This record gives sequence, C-alpha cells and structure tokens, in this order.
Amino acid sequence: MVDVGDKAVTRREARAGALLSMQPDTVRAIVENTTRKGDVLAVARIAGIQAAKRCADLIPLCHPLALSHVSVEFEVLDSGIEITTSCRLEGRTGVEMEALTAASVAALTVYDMVKAIDRGMVIERIGLVEKVGGKSGHWQRGES
Repeated sequence: MVDVGDKAVTRREARAGALLSMQPDTVRAIVENTTRKGDVLAVARIAGIQAAKRCADLIPLCHPLALSHVSVEFEVLDSGIEITTSCRLEGRTGVEMEALTAASVAALTVYDMVKAIDRGMVIERIGLVEKVGGKSGHWQRGES
C-alpha cells in the first residue's frame, strides 16, 4: 500500500457510473417489480453501498476507509439502467475505488436478479465520473 500518513486530511468525494443495457421487457419487469427475486433496485442499492464499505477487502492494495457517505442512484432508460454512485469522507486518500466498486457491484446485482429473463444484458461504461479533493483537486470526465 502507498503510505498516506503524511498527506493532509481533506474532504474527498468521488462519483462513478455504470450502464446496464437490457431488453425493454426486462426494464419493465424491474420498474413494475414483477421479478421473481423481488425489488431489484432496492437490493442493488444495498449491495452497492455494502461493496463501497468493503472495497479494501476486495481490492488488495486499497486502504480501508471510514466513509461518511455512500449513495447509489438509478436512472431507468428505455433499454437499460444507468447507475451513479457517490462516496465521501474526510481523509488522506481518495474514494474513487469505493465509488467504482459500488457501481460495479450494483450493476452485477441487477444482472443477477434478472438474468433468468434476460441473459443478453451487458454491463458497460463503468468509470469514474468525477473526483474532488486531495492534491490533484477536481477532475471530471470529459475535461482535461
């Protein structure tokens, strides 16, 4: 692990996202809550939050962090679900990996819960959307 002991404690935030493409009938089943496994988005939200909190257990060189905020939000599209996650803390290292892990696990959870009705789903565009804080300051996708 990188030694962050000499870094200043600052507010750090990161947002990440993922897109889960699927058939319109699958989207409808999720929205209408008619899947066999229950409320897909509620379960995926909890899974994403848990994943952010356990990131250091999943990715070997990540620091265990005391997150002060994690959110997992969904935008329902005609042909899929867009996932946006946000993580925040006051600390010495950033929360990009926690936000990315939350987005990934939320997408995998949706996939798991509806794979019986749509095995052709594709998880794509997992990536960092924005980060704020620390030595490098502010970064946002699409900006240099």
